[in-house]
Amino acid sequence: MEAIKTKEQFNEVIQSGNEVLVKFQAGWCPDCRRMDMFIDPIEEKYSKYTWYDVNRDELPEIAEKYEVMGIPSLLIFKDGKKTAHLHSANAKSPEQVTDFLESVNE
Repeated sequence: MEAIKTKEQFNEVIQSGNEVLVKFQAGWCPDCRRMDMFIDPIEEKYSKYTWYDVNRDELPEIAEKYEVMGIPSLLIFKDGKKTAHLHSANAKSPEQVTDFLESVNE
């Protein structure tokens, strides 16, 4: 999962024409660390997405713009538009993340 470090890089990624999944997290967040422990096989299974990582503390204006109120949150973008959002309250287990990805791929 590639880290996005600048607002310009973020905008390039979401405008790329590919379906991208962006994980918003922060280094101090225990739920984010827990997600890091189970996300790799999910990332492999859902390889139709290009996966990226954003530290919301480094790019707070992007988190605010896309209504990331809690972390970790997963957002899916296509052609510059947010098409799906898994809010932090529902992103605590592999099953919740997988269920979300299955629901947006129906």
